[in-house]
Amino acid sequence: MKIIILVFLASGIVTLATAQSTRPKDDTAKMKTALTNFFNGIETQDFEKLKMATTTNFVLYEDGLVWNLDSAFMNIKRHMPFKAKYQLTNLKIYADGHSGDATYSNHVDFVFTSGNLSLDWIESATFRKINGDWKINFMQVTIKK
Repeated sequence: MKIIILVFLASGIVTLATAQSTRPKDDTAKMKTALTNFFNGIETQDFEKLKMATTTNFVLYEDGLVWNLDSAFMNIKRHMPFKAKYQLTNLKIYADGHSGDATYSNHVDFVFTSGNLSLDWIESATFRKINGDWKINFMQVTIKK
């Protein structure tokens, strides 16, 4: 019985080690790049950059509102012209072979023609690997209190 248990445990360790070694080590870096590109797309009001960083069924939950990419970009356009600078901190990313998630804090400084606004959020995002590229498919954004 002890031999069967040891063989079972050994095969489980080999399976875990194999799964870890087949996942590219730069997946979390690519997910971070997708996240950075998303916020850079807002900073530059670049809808194509936002599209490249997200899945076609992207959803954003922001303080009780539900946005897709089109409605989020329409909101960006309503506030133009503006300048924005995002700063992500406390970034924690997990990835497996085809999906991943991130939690982080986000600070933004907006400059509008009518004045300035700074906001702090607590955020999370989920990712999907599509054709070898990491894309954001869901974000949740809450104002930090």
